Amino acid sequence: MGGPNPIIRSGAKVREPFRHRRYWPIPASAPIYRGMSDLGRPIPTHDPLADRIRACRICAERFAATATAHAPRPVVWFRPGARMLVAGQAPGARVHASGRPFTDPSGDRLRDWLGIDEATFYDLSGVAVVPMAFCFPGYNAKKADLPPPPICAHTWHGQVMDALDSVELKILVGGHAHRWHMGRQVSVTRTVANWRDHAPRVFPLPHPSWRNTGWLKKNPWFETELLPVLRARVAEVLS
Repeated sequence: MGGPNPIIRSGAKVREPFRHRRYWPIPASAPIYRGMSDLGRPIPTHDPLADRIRACRICAERFAATATAHAPRPVVWFRPGARMLVAGQAPGARVHASGRPFTDPSGDRLRDWLGIDEATFYDLSGVAVVPMAFCFPGYNAKKADLPPPPICAHTWHGQVMDALDSVELKILVGGHAHRWHMGRQVSVTRTVANWRDHAPRVFPLPHPSWRNTGWLKKNPWFETELLPVLRARVAEVLS
């Protein structure tokens, strides 16, 4: 598509994006996201905790000071009763725009790892997606992704985990999720390599980002040994 690159707005602030990075912004006037069905229709929500998270603006000043100068937009995708938890890192720019978790190539790869399609992944009755930060953290001045602000997990995650008391399987995606859910301070490679110590209830995974394609090539056991067991377990839990 032609035309100028989009911009990200935060109140009266307007900043041009970095030239080599593409953004997927939302209009400043967009309503707070309430969830979408697999057909793109809004999902009515009446969960007080989810509604409080969607209304959270605790990081507004932090995000306004980033290179993207964006406003908070918590992406909340869980419902009590879900049987599988996907614990990720934080929404990226595309997810910030779409309001649904993992609507990007990383999500495509993750769903392939899990052996499920989009309809199953986004079915709130079966799958809860709870990142370590509910909002897109933005980029720094060097155009690099910022980490999830710890204050988000400190504020919300204990309450969310208490609400998700039917979870039978935890998929922990990336080092931030490993550290919070497992208390692990070792490398991602070592944590994932020891996956048998935690299965069948917990599976630590690397992040499905394209940046980890090299890691996957260096660690072929991940696809040949871990993924078949993971897919079988996902199918069992969601059946």
